[in-house]
Amino acid sequence: MAIRPRFRRVAALQREFVDREPLLRAFEEEIGRVRDALAGRASSPRVLNVTGVGGIGKSRLLRELRVRAPEGWRTASLDLQVPAMRQQEDALAVLRAELGGQGVRFDRFDLAYAVLWQRIHPHLRISRETLPFVEESGILTEIVDSVAGLPVFGTALGLLKAAEKVTGDARRRSRIRHDETLSSLDDLPNAEVVDAVTFLFAEDLRAASQRRPYVLTIDTYEALVPEPTRSGRTQLADVWLRDLIAQLDRGLVVIAGREPLRWDVYDADWRGLIRTRSIDGLPMEARLALLGSSGIAEEGERRRLAVASAGLPFYLHLAVDTGGAGAEDDSGAEDDAAGPRLARAAATQREILQRFLQHVGPDEVRTLEILGVARIFDLEIFRALTAALQLPGHVTAWESISSYSFVYPAGAQLRFHQLMTEALRDRLSEPARLELHRLLRDAWTRRAFEDPEDGGITGQEASRTVDGRMLADPIAFREMVFHALPLGEVTGTELLDLVEVAVRGGSEGAADGVLADLREFLRDNPAKATPELTQTAQVLGVEAVLRSGEATKALELTPDQTWNTSTPVGARFAVAAGQARRIAGRTSEALTLYHQVWSGHDDTARMGAGLWAADLHMCQGRFVDAERFATELDAIAARRHPEARGDVARLRHLAHRFAFDFATSQRLLDEAATHYQTARSYLGNANIKTNRAELLAFTDAEAALTEARAAIEVQTEIGAQHELGKCHTAIAVASLRLGRLDHAEVAFSDAVEALTRASYRSGLARARLYGAALEVRRGQLDVARTSMTWAVSELEAAEVYPTLILAAGIALRELGIEDGDVTQACRRAERAIQPLTTLDDVKGRIDVFVRDLLGLGEAAR
Repeated sequence: MAIRPRFRRVAALQREFVDREPLLRAFEEEIGRVRDALAGRASSPRVLNVTGVGGIGKSRLLRELRVRAPEGWRTASLDLQVPAMRQQEDALAVLRAELGGQGVRFDRFDLAYAVLWQRIHPHLRISRETLPFVEESGILTEIVDSVAGLPVFGTALGLLKAAEKVTGDARRRSRIRHDETLSSLDDLPNAEVVDAVTFLFAEDLRAASQRRPYVLTIDTYEALVPEPTRSGRTQLADVWLRDLIAQLDRGLVVIAGREPLRWDVYDADWRGLIRTRSIDGLPMEARLALLGSSGIAEEGERRRLAVASAGLPFYLHLAVDTGGAGAEDDSGAEDDAAGPRLARAAATQREILQRFLQHVGPDEVRTLEILGVARIFDLEIFRALTAALQLPGHVTAWESISSYSFVYPAGAQLRFHQLMTEALRDRLSEPARLELHRLLRDAWTRRAFEDPEDGGITGQEASRTVDGRMLADPIAFREMVFHALPLGEVTGTELLDLVEVAVRGGSEGAADGVLADLREFLRDNPAKATPELTQTAQVLGVEAVLRSGEATKALELTPDQTWNTSTPVGARFAVAAGQARRIAGRTSEALTLYHQVWSGHDDTARMGAGLWAADLHMCQGRFVDAERFATELDAIAARRHPEARGDVARLRHLAHRFAFDFATSQRLLDEAATHYQTARSYLGNANIKTNRAELLAFTDAEAALTEARAAIEVQTEIGAQHELGKCHTAIAVASLRLGRLDHAEVAFSDAVEALTRASYRSGLARARLYGAALEVRRGQLDVARTSMTWAVSELEAAEVYPTLILAAGIALRELGIEDGDVTQACRRAERAIQPLTTLDDVKGRIDVFVRDLLGLGEAAR
């Protein structure tokens, strides 16, 4: 790629100015404050401090603010990126030249500056050729033209006498002759002469600014004070600038830098005088508009560059100035070759990094490089890396690193700006990056888990441990996995086990984060995308949507295929596919998958398959088969997943609830709750709340309302739509039994909405069946019959809940309604049921339940 001049890239200053409305409003408000202060003759310095990372558009904004200064106001600027402008006397000379050209007379400053210049250059004589801005200074021009060879010592006195001779304006001559500061210059040491020059600059500007205020912009403040923590000598680097601005009380000073000024830390008088506003990345619309106005015509290319820029204008301008990526070159030919595209991208990354690291201390650049491998970091991670690599790791070094503008908060940790992270990534060799990943993995592992208390790990807690240590920090957990992936030392099975630990501990956010990281890793590292890891990502993806009850999406992710259950990951994929089919009402397909996995050898997959197989046996009324599975599952739980004993107890609770044995169901629910509480199982305890609300809706309606509301709060946080549907159904049934029909109607509507959203077919059929009882109580028998027959047809189609089909038949019988289809369905249901006692016993309990629900008999409220 041809070398291009740097000047080509500052063409950004000529391009269309976009967005930045909040900053423009702040500028207008500060202008208003200056006007009000001048009108009230109570002026004070006003500083608008604009902050943001390198390349965010601060320089372009300052230029725009000068253009938008009110008509009649003077403007001037300093760019501290230019070394000379960081020197006090040179900076004053630049400002004097700009403001002098706009009508400000700097007689006293010019004389004082001449004295200072002579002190600094004792070997030279004041002349038109040697003294700056003589041509712009009327009084110095007159003096130099009329007086030759002013002495070095006694310069101020000589200049004052010369001024009296050459100045015809009496008022001007009097002001110079009687100025105490000018008269005392010869008696001052050099350092105080410099401050006197600053004072006289401000005085001359003040005298000229009552009717014509000014806007002074100062760019790249960090070049003057490169270390944001202002330690050591850096505290003194901007003393002269603070002194100058403190005296500029008839205008607005706008200072742009990467970090806030924090002058009030050293002088409390600055409080209330500085208004800080940060510049964020450009919004997407502004990025697209800038690229479009700069000649990037193709929509797809504009959007690609806009996304890649992370809102950084410097990136966008570089993309335009270097022809984008795949845009036309200077000859007009389309450049589709990957080589030139990658070369331009690499050049852009280098220039972005150069912009970010500009004015960063050389001793800190290496530390930034190693931190670039860490996605997020804090003091502990900083110290772990610097100690391992023998770099400065003391608190002062940390404060300096963490104060840079390209460092952003990330919760309790910090992170680099996205583009800086990308640019730093390629500065290290592959072995160096891997070594840093290893150090970071170990550091985060120590934080992700904690040692058990003195009593050791309980049996139920064991399923939430790794190597005998318990999950403690979900963020550290995710970072541990993130850094383990590039090392290639974590298998798909281990990833699934780790994610299960996180989910059981209530850290679903960490589990979802691991999935996102794994997908990104596979996309960015195709050579390391093994079939096992690829399938692991599929399993985690299905499990994530299942946790939120999105059965339709889960089915899309698990299309019908020949399931290979011979590997642990493949077996768990089949379990997830079975779960999707179970929720969607494809019960037989789900049961087939569960039995296939159950016949395998992976205990983790068998545990999941066995639980859901037992659940389906329970749902289909085969209570004996469900109990047989539960007994075998207890043996596996004791060997591998002790927490799952809570799952087994909860399964038995559901079996007895659908057998309408509410007393036994309550006992088993309490047993499951004890297991979950001992294990501190977040999901287990959340589901217990839902199940308790469902059971209480049949046995203690008032208590059910309280429990269901608590369950809704938890399940809303989890995002489990199917569980929310169950909670609303429980509220509806409880309200119905309490005679609060309007409340019941609202709750049934909420239940139908949630269950429909979750594609939970059998849950929706249950809600419609219970809702028919509301229609009966309101005398809408025809509507109730329609609801019951629809519910029965859905339950049969889903092959679940034969006891509820019997309940529908009993309800129609009690109402004196004959329905042949329901009668036939009840006969099929009776044949399907495997009662734990006798069928007559089950039917007797259903009869009591139905009469109570319809309001035909009394039961415990």
